[in-house]
Amino acid sequence: MLKIHHHFFFNFIALFIGTILVAALIGYLTLKSLMIGHSEDELQRALNILQVQMNTTSDLDTLILDYHKLTNMRITVINRDGTVIAESDADRETMENHANRFEVMQAASQAYGKATRYSNTIKTDFLYVAKRIDYKGERITLRLAMSLEKIFQSYTTITGRLIFVFILFILIAITISYRLSHRIQNDINSLTDYLEEIGNKNYKAVIKTNHFSEFLLISLQLKNLVKKLSNRDKQKRKYTAKLRLINKQRNDILSAISHEFKNPVASIMGYAETLHDDPDVNIKIRTKFLDKILSNGKKIALMLDRLALSVKLENNDVTLHKSEFDLCLLADEVVQNLNKKYKDRSIHAECPPTLINADKTTIEMVLINLVDNAMKYSEADVTVTISDNRLNVIDRGIGIAAKEIEKISSKFYRVEKNTWDNSLGLGLAIVGYILNLHRTTLQIESEQGVGSTFWFDLTPLIKQD
Repeated sequence: MLKIHHHFFFNFIALFIGTILVAALIGYLTLKSLMIGHSEDELQRALNILQVQMNTTSDLDTLILDYHKLTNMRITVINRDGTVIAESDADRETMENHANRFEVMQAASQAYGKATRYSNTIKTDFLYVAKRIDYKGERITLRLAMSLEKIFQSYTTITGRLIFVFILFILIAITISYRLSHRIQNDINSLTDYLEEIGNKNYKAVIKTNHFSEFLLISLQLKNLVKKLSNRDKQKRKYTAKLRLINKQRNDILSAISHEFKNPVASIMGYAETLHDDPDVNIKIRTKFLDKILSNGKKIALMLDRLALSVKLENNDVTLHKSEFDLCLLADEVVQNLNKKYKDRSIHAECPPTLINADKTTIEMVLINLVDNAMKYSEADVTVTISDNRLNVIDRGIGIAAKEIEKISSKFYRVEKNTWDNSLGLGLAIVGYILNLHRTTLQIESEQGVGSTFWFDLTPLIKQD
């Protein structure tokens, strides 16, 4: 199957050659007609000149021979009955009667008689022009003839030159069409290579069509299409990544729930089965077991609440209710409450009055989670300070390995040494979400065996005077 540039090349050449041939045929017929017409005019002029000379001579044969030598034309004089009375190229005694010759008969009714035919006497084709004239009181016919061979010798020379010109034009046309075909092929190759790159999802591929505006328009349309495909592919990748994240979160939730709920649920079931199997159990033991069941149930409820809160924070489904309050006073309240929880530990707050504009409830949750986290990872005292526009929660515990600092604030992540804690690994993740809503971030500085500092910048929260 031929390619488009082949079709163009062959069709162009065929059309051009066909045009040249038609032009050559028309030129041939036109030129032939012009040359014969020119020869007829020349014969007519010669007839008129010879007519004048005949009126001044008495030796007709000598005049005809001299004029024949001068013009190289065949001259015939025919009387009224068709008998040849003078001939330049043959013996008139052997010639047939010319009364029925077309040009002779036509000259009797018109100014000139004209005919083209083969001469049996001279054995060649002639163009004849005849005219009726008066000679010595008699009505005769004077006829001049010109060999068509001589006419067409000139025509052949001109035709040869024209053919050379036509061949030259054909060669030029072939060269031009080949170059155009080559350019078309280059543009088509650029388009096909570009489409192949796009098929391989190389949306940054470059296309260059340099020769034809139609291919340039196609390339622009392709670029717009590729831009849309690229955007759709990006959206698809984002959607796929989102689905993977959702699946991971779902698996993480299920894994965390399965792992963290196992102990409290087992405790509840154990205490409940004991009470169920022994209706007469001691009242103190019953009360103790019921307290354990209630405590584990509250622990499960708390973990579910924290899980629900983390999901809302992650989805930006929490509305902040900002107000002005003293962060130092809030830190003192949190420290006092947690000192009651950790009675054998010491938590201190060292801060100047610091007025901020924030959501008090969520900031309180940040402080509780940070201090509670520090208490879990440290057996020494924990200190809350405010200085240089930052709030710090400092512990002197085991510290955090460098490889875990970036992971520790991730959802469901817990340091391996403390997997015993039923926290679902949500505390620091919740802190990160809340601080992001307040346009600040959680920062962690830690050294193993020395301790850790969890802090965040207060600049976006501090009330400006």
